[in-house]
Amino acid sequence: MKPTALDHEAGTSARFAAVSLDEIRNFLAIDARDAPIGTAGQPSEEELAEVAADGYQAVLNIGLLNPEYCLPDEAGLAASLGLQYRHLPVSFDAPAIADFEAFVAQMDAWAGQRVFVHCAANFRVSSFIAVYGEMRLGWDRDRADRHARTFWEPNRTWQAFMAECRARFVTK
Repeated sequence: MKPTALDHEAGTSARFAAVSLDEIRNFLAIDARDAPIGTAGQPSEEELAEVAADGYQAVLNIGLLNPEYCLPDEAGLAASLGLQYRHLPVSFDAPAIADFEAFVAQMDAWAGQRVFVHCAANFRVSSFIAVYGEMRLGWDRDRADRHARTFWEPNRTWQAFMAECRARFVTK
C-alpha cells in the first residue's frame, strides 16, 4: 500500500494501494508541446491518487456525474490531492459545440501544466483531443483520426460532431 496524505471526508487520512497509470481504463499519455496530457476512462480513487503522484496538476472530467460511472466526490478528492479540477459534462448522445469550446478554453487556461482528461471510457475524450490536437498540438488529420480511433470507432453522432468542430475551429 502506498500512503497518500489525504484529508478526505471526516478529515481522516486515507491509504491507497499502489497502482500504475497504465491500470486506468484506456489510459494514454500524449506528449504535447507545452505539457504532457494524459487521457483515460474513469479513474478509481487509487488511480486518481496515482495521477497526482505522477505529477499531473489538473483534472478535466468531461463525463457525466452518473453514479454508475463516476466517483462520489471526485472534485473533493482532486482538491485533497492538490489537483485543480473542472467538470464539463458532455452528453455522449448529444455532444455540443459549446462543450468543445468550454473544453478548449479550459485546456488553454491550463496550458503548460500536466493535465489529466477523462470521461467514462476515453471515447468522448479521444474525440475531443483529436480535434484539439489539430487546433493546438500541430497534428495532421491522419494523426488526429488515428487518435480518435484508439479505443473505439466514433459513431455517426461523434463523426458529425468532430466534422462540425473541425469546420469551425481547425484552420488549414
